[in-house]
Formats: sequence, C-alpha cells, structure tokens
Amino acid sequence: MPGGHEPRLMQQLRLLLQQQRVAMLATCTPDGLPHASMVPFAVEPTQGLLVLHVSQLAAHTRYMQQQPAVSLLIVQPEQAEEPVHALPRVSLDGEAHTPERTTDAWQQARAAYLARFPEVEPMLALEDFRFVTISPKQARHIAGFGAARNVDLDELAGILQSK
Repeated sequence: MPGGHEPRLMQQLRLLLQQQRVAMLATCTPDGLPHASMVPFAVEPTQGLLVLHVSQLAAHTRYMQQQPAVSLLIVQPEQAEEPVHALPRVSLDGEAHTPERTTDAWQQARAAYLARFPEVEPMLALEDFRFVTISPKQARHIAGFGAARNVDLDELAGILQSK
C-alpha cells in the first residue's frame, strides 16, 4: 500500500500469494463432477490475473476449456506440531481464459510465469502447452483459526497488481 499502512490481513494475504508457488485447481468435468489437481501458478500484475502453464493433454485443461469457472486453493504448508485447522489459505474463484500466442495478454502471462519459474522456458516450445489466466471473481481468506473473511475484489486487485 504505497504511502500508507497496509492492514495485517492484507499483508498476510500478500505474503501467502508471494511465498506459495502451487495451488489446488478445482475444475468441473463434463458430467458435472468436481476434479482437483495441483498446479504451479504465477501472478500477472498488470491485469491482476493468476497464470497457469498447462498441457492440453491434462484433464484439467480440457475441463477449463469446456467450463471456464474454476477455483484455486492456495495453502501455507503444514508445520510439525502446529494445528492444521489454522493453516493460512485463500480460495480464489474465477474464470479461466486461454490467451492467443500472438496477443499482449499471452506475452504478459509468459513474462509473469517465467519470472517465477525460469526453469520451464524449454517447455514453451512444446506445442501442447499453453498459458491459462484466471480472472478472480471472489475470494475467501482464512488467516488462521477463527480468522475468516471474504476479500473485497478491489483489495485483491491491489494485492495482485503490485509486486
């Protein structure tokens, strides 16, 4: 928060999104069943999007193309002797989009993803991989036991659109 004090819960959410590199992605099968998978993610700060790099061969990629409503769950790792019910986490519900390779949106997704995962650059040459961006529509932040809140979309945009 430039020039001001950032509230504690906003700081915690920012750190969670910066420090965790994987999320659980929930998609929906054509039969209406939930499907969960693990995906690395990055944040594209220009538009405040989450970025995935996925294979066309993966079931979750096909499901996102058929039904773009998705959810990402980002969780702080479990610590020995700490209660798991208090793990900080955020659920981000949104809409998946696949930008075309020739667009600025694709370039921005690529830059954000490679900034976080430079080791995947050789995978960009594989034809079956593509970037998917997630536009958040709502978020639920659990900062610890008894500390749950819905995140205002303007607040979330402020977190996602900053570095």
